[in-house]
Amino acid sequence: MLTIGHCTLEARIVDITTLDVDAIVNAANTSLLGGGGVDGAIHRAAGPDLLRECETLGGCVTGDAKITGGHRLKARHVVHAVGPVWHGGERSEAELLAACYRRSLELTRDAKAKSVAFPAISCGVYRFPADEAVRIAIQTVIDTLPHTPAVEHVIFACFDEAMHARYQSEFERRLQAPPSKPA
Repeated sequence: MLTIGHCTLEARIVDITTLDVDAIVNAANTSLLGGGGVDGAIHRAAGPDLLRECETLGGCVTGDAKITGGHRLKARHVVHAVGPVWHGGERSEAELLAACYRRSLELTRDAKAKSVAFPAISCGVYRFPADEAVRIAIQTVIDTLPHTPAVEHVIFACFDEAMHARYQSEFERRLQAPPSKPA
């Protein structure tokens, strides 16, 4: 766990579809019409009305996100973030992944959400290296928090112990780092 200003960041091994938060983030594909992994699980749990709402959005480009209602989920909103497919790091994958997290937080801010849960975007079938993805996720959330002051709780929903350990390790590293000196 890490506290940044008024916001708590934590990692949990949990099914993101079960969380009672204001918004969950979906690791979506560009069609926004469902798929495998987290995307498929969220669509199944939310029910057919989520698909119907997504059909009206016209898809989404990589690095961006769009928001819908939560439908049958406990979460009031679903933010559909389209992460990059890993191609060795030569196609702006890191920047696109950071953009997903930043845009997702902007949408949660606009929806007046105080709590949000993220999956490990692009770490499944998109093959983004997990250690790098975790660093990008945490750093981007920290960097974006000053622009999203209503967000008080961020959960990184981990699908297994190995991913959870990566987040915990990154939190520990940040807790032990010396404070930055002003320029």
